[in-house]
This record gives sequence, C-alpha cells and structure tokens, in this order.
Amino acid sequence: MNRYLNFVLAVLLWLIAGTAVAQSPGVTDRRILFGQSAALGGPAAILGTEMRTGIVAAFEEVNRAGGIGGRRLELRSYDDRYEPELAIANTRRLIDNDGVFALIGAVGTPTSAAAEPIARAAGVPFIAPFTGAEFLRDPALGHVVNVRATYFEETEAIVARLIGDLGIARIAVLYQDDSFGRSGLAGVRRALERRGLEPVGAGTYMRNTTAVKTALLGLRRQNPEAIVIIGAYQPSAAFTQWARKLGVTAQIVNISFVGSDALAAALGTDGSSVHVTQVMPFPEGNSIPLLAEYREALVASDAGAQPSFASLEGYTAGRLTAAVLAHAGNPPSREGFLSALTETGTFDIGGFKLTYGPRDNRGSHQVFLTVIRDGNVVPVERLTR
Repeated sequence: MNRYLNFVLAVLLWLIAGTAVAQSPGVTDRRILFGQSAALGGPAAILGTEMRTGIVAAFEEVNRAGGIGGRRLELRSYDDRYEPELAIANTRRLIDNDGVFALIGAVGTPTSAAAEPIARAAGVPFIAPFTGAEFLRDPALGHVVNVRATYFEETEAIVARLIGDLGIARIAVLYQDDSFGRSGLAGVRRALERRGLEPVGAGTYMRNTTAVKTALLGLRRQNPEAIVIIGAYQPSAAFTQWARKLGVTAQIVNISFVGSDALAAALGTDGSSVHVTQVMPFPEGNSIPLLAEYREALVASDAGAQPSFASLEGYTAGRLTAAVLAHAGNPPSREGFLSALTETGTFDIGGFKLTYGPRDNRGSHQVFLTVIRDGNVVPVERLTR
C-alpha cells in the first residue's frame, strides 16, 4: 500500500512539475533564465560583448534588490560571430535545450532575421535586438520588443542634418551587402526622395570583411559631398582611412550600429570630424537619471568596464525587461510578459521613455548625434566639417 501511495504521489508531483514548466519555460522558484545569441567573437565582437555587459549589469542590479518575486534574472549567451547560420543554431539550442524564458540582446540585422522566426514559432519573446531594421517593427510581430530607434529614423536625421546644417545634397552610400546594409540604404533613399533627391552613388562590401577599397574608388568618381556608411566599425575604419589617403574630402557619417567607441579607437588620428548617429543618450552625460544609474550599475558589475553606447543600450533593455516582469504575474509567463508590455504601454526607464501598444512594438524614436574629436566620441547638436 505504501509503495502504491508513493507511486501515486510521484506521478502527481511529475504532473505538477510538467505543468509548471509548460506554463513558464525558463522560470523556477529561484530564477528566470534569458538567452542571447550575439557576436561575442569575430569582427563585430565588441558590439555583442558590450550589449551583454549592459544586460548583465542591469540584471545584477535587479538581483541585488531581491530579484523579481524573489527570482534572480540570469543570462546565458552564445557566440554567433555575426553569422546567421550560427544564430539559428544558438537560438534553437537556447529554446529547445536550455528552455529560456525569452531571448534578449541579439546583435545585427542578418542574425536577427534568422533567429526571429524561430522565436516566433516557439512563442518566445524577442527582446531588444541591436538593429534598427524595419521588418522587426511589423505590427504583427507581437513577440518582438524593440528598444532602439529605426535605421529609417537614423538615416532621416542624417540626411536632414547634411542638407540643413551643411547645405550638402550630393550624398553617396557605402553599405554592407546584406539585409542590414540594404535596410540602411533604403532609409537613405527614402529620406532623399522626400526631398526630391537620390544618392549620387552606392558602394558595397561583404559582411565580416574590410574589402572596401574598390567601393571607395567607385564612389570617388561620383564626387560626393558626403558619404553615409551603413556598416560595422572595422570596414568603416578601413574605408575612412583609405579615403583620407586618397584625398577624398566628403563628409563621413555612420549610423549607430558601427559602434562609435570601437570606430574611434580603430581610426586614431583619422577619425577627426567623423560623425555617428546614436539611439541612446551620451553614456557619460547627466541629462537624465538613467545615465548615472547605468554607470553605477556598470561599475558594480564590472569595475573595469568603461561606459559605452552599446552597454547602455543593453542596460536599458535589462531595466525594461525587469519593469515588464514586475507587471507580468507571479510566476511570470511569456504570455503574461507580452500582455504586461502592451497593457502598461509607457515605461519610464530613468527618464528614457519607451512606449508600446497592441500593434506597436517600437519603443523609442530618439536619435542623437556625436562626432569623433581627438580620438574621443563627444555629443554635438549639429553637423560640422
């Protein structure tokens, strides 16, 4: 009889445990597990590592305060080297093997394009991808939670400032020959078309290479007054250095994905007057409370870490995630998380406001401007030569 009762009790416990797992993947009494596939190695590694640094800083800050309902926030990260095939394998591993609650901090358009459909099919929230691609702003993608402004918004700001601040109309584009680069190119074309203009030239390079000299020579023949670069920091630095050597005087402007701190370091003395649009406020500023909170959390997490736009974006994503979880029920579920996001609507993360709705997953629309001076990235209000 005792053996039979023990068997029945074991079956009931197994059923209860199985139901809890089915309702809340990645959630236990002690933790909520998140997954990240990002460039932690390879030419774009600094973007992924900085994004991860910021997320971890936010999660550890939440954990020091007792977590969410007593549960620690944990992050498991795998390196995809900014390659879609690896992003697919990592995403499946995180969802199917690791059983994460949600994905957070993917880096790049081609990798996000590969991973997002897998998350969608599994009903997994896809939080704060480090890309401004428009396809992730589709109102039908209710599981996607964007934080940053779009590439269309960044390129609109660039074109408006080139024309308004400097009177420049002959604008060319260097873009990475993949979905990321084409998204940025489309944004530049769209912004120019609104003003009755078109690019005077467009050059390409292959992802994860620095083979940009041929593109530069082609663009030089078009005599552009400005060149907008849609790329990562290593090819952008190589292009700019070749441009300086060959006497190209065009104004060079990058969008945020380039990684401005890494770009400044790679350029050295060739970085003077290179501009970069940003989707986060200046990390070392004091314009809103978020910035001091971020720096304090960063030091507490890693005493050697330096403030950066990418880690600030990761920190903001982590803070947003915790704020949504606080409204998502106990224990939280994926469905409850996404419902809490849209029902709460606006989240004030230390003065940086993010807004969502039933068919609005965009978050922020803010674009800022910086320039490289004396090897440092500094905020500015307008473009200057």
